[in-house]
Amino acid sequence: MKTTLFSLALIVAGSLPSMAASGTPEEQAACRPDVRKFCHHVKEDAGDTAFLTCLQEYRAKLSPKCSSLLESHGQLHAPQ
Repeated sequence: MKTTLFSLALIVAGSLPSMAASGTPEEQAACRPDVRKFCHHVKEDAGDTAFLTCLQEYRAKLSPKCSSLLESHGQLHAPQ
């Protein structure tokens, strides 16, 4: 079953205490370091896709695990 955009946003932001986590523990862990490194400036209440958008902006610098997870869910797009 494909993860929805909303669920994927929660997966990548799952390390934030006020947000409910979704996805497997492995999926949550895959992008947690990248979220902390690149997206620490994103406010928790910025919206469901704010963390995903941030990670997409740093696509060239993402860890292989996070990049692979986002690609597997069709969420890592080339800049337009």
